Amino acid sequence: MKKQLNSLLCLLLALVMLLSLAACDPQEQETQPSGSETAPTQPTEPEIPAVADPVDDNYRTFYQVFVGSFSDSNGDGIGDLQGIINRMDYLNDGNLNSETSLGVQGIWLSPIFSSPSYHKYDAKDYYQVDWRFGTEETLKQLIDLCHERNVKIILDLAINHSSSQHEWFLQFKEARKNGDTANPYYDYYSCVTEAEKVGGISYQKIAGADCWVECNFSGDMPELNYDNPEVYNAMLDVAKYYLDLGIDGFRFDAVKYIYYGDTARSVEFWERYMADLKAYAPEIYCVGECWSGETEILAYYSAMNCFNFAMAQAEGVAASAAKGFSIAKFTNYVEAYQDKILAANPEGMAMSFLSNHDMDRIGGAFIMDSNMRMAANLYLLSPGSPVIYYGEEIGMRGSRGGEMTDANRRLAMLWGDEDSIRNPEGTTYDPKNQIQTTVADQMADENSLYRYYCQLLTIRHRYPAIARGYYTSIDCAEKNYGGFVVDYEGQKLGIFHNNGTEPLSYDLSKIEGCNFTQLCEVIGMGEATLEGTVLTIAGQTSVIIQ
Repeated sequence: MKKQLNSLLCLLLALVMLLSLAACDPQEQETQPSGSETAPTQPTEPEIPAVADPVDDNYRTFYQVFVGSFSDSNGDGIGDLQGIINRMDYLNDGNLNSETSLGVQGIWLSPIFSSPSYHKYDAKDYYQVDWRFGTEETLKQLIDLCHERNVKIILDLAINHSSSQHEWFLQFKEARKNGDTANPYYDYYSCVTEAEKVGGISYQKIAGADCWVECNFSGDMPELNYDNPEVYNAMLDVAKYYLDLGIDGFRFDAVKYIYYGDTARSVEFWERYMADLKAYAPEIYCVGECWSGETEILAYYSAMNCFNFAMAQAEGVAASAAKGFSIAKFTNYVEAYQDKILAANPEGMAMSFLSNHDMDRIGGAFIMDSNMRMAANLYLLSPGSPVIYYGEEIGMRGSRGGEMTDANRRLAMLWGDEDSIRNPEGTTYDPKNQIQTTVADQMADENSLYRYYCQLLTIRHRYPAIARGYYTSIDCAEKNYGGFVVDYEGQKLGIFHNNGTEPLSYDLSKIEGCNFTQLCEVIGMGEATLEGTVLTIAGQTSVIIQ
């Protein structure tokens, strides 16, 4: 009997201990005084924080779709809007924590307007969806599907020029030939006499008139005249039309070409244009392309956010760091650039990317897959609203090559299923230089680059501070080890990287005002441990600590 009582008491004691452990706050268990002796802390499966409601702000991870090269729904070899709808689960399946879908929170569509070119940056009719891509009704279906999944959708809009086949330009040419100043389109395009031509600006002559039209991109893309109020109002109406349709905003192409060579006038234009759009749609999401140096890019921040070109391309800040160059150079740059943005506009945000439709694909910049993953860590674990170029997440390659054609940078997405998408016209890229795996292959492989991107974006969205916080660079006195303290709403987060090939350690007690005690996330080519205040990270690996 005594033996049975002892057994019963032991059982009850064990149950009490189990219940006590279960009731403990995990954070309280893991918190230790700075410098205390602890066992190595391996990254545990954290209780996943609620993802910040993406409806509340514009801090989102965007995905750039070059529509004609993405997914074909009708068998003609050309990507279309229905193809994007069909691939929506790939982009965002409605669960930002799934890790089997990319989980992007925004989609940027390359131009979809009626146009004679494959790229559609020369609109023939701004109010007509190009017949190759579908109909306005299909566009509306895509918008509705995006909004059901808390995904914003923006259109690429080139308002500095139109197609030479646009009715406005056809009317303009006739008016100029006939000297018909009463024609409402007589002053619709930027033109000068031969004597007035300015060096550095390209022109196309109008036959039968002393009229030279500004054409900075090609003779097929004449520049509109924004000294004419009617032109301004016409292009404002175009934007409002698509906002009424449900579009969330725009990526504005070539913002410095409104008044090319006169930054002050171009900035003044965009301040006015954006003020009018924000008065019409206060939550509008817009980003400008100013392919230029930092000083000129920052000048446009008074009107809108702009892409950060210094972060992009094979020799950009992120790619260089991913290849093992000084990590402090990267972290110091991120802090300094964020400071410059906030000085230009306290509500501004960084817009980082690795490559886009105008650049050689970033996948071709790296010999090792680990470098590609490290580059992804560096820019996707940075502040603001980053942009992924379609196919980047599977490591697609594509470069202009000796033929100097941008079509080679806009190749057909490698789905690996029955999708009939084909490369765009003018492609000369050698298939032997392309990756040998497809989306289908990589979705089935837990260790693939695609699945890595899914995991990385899930991590990004778990921690609102990554997108929204203020970054302070931490110099760890190691070429390959560095990171940030990120302040957001009174809380501090640590983001640290080892871009080398060997494990490296740093004593976090050296960081004033911080007491990091929990290793929350590890992503990369190896593991990490937090032993006391010493954080050890394997090569080509990043961590998040609290």
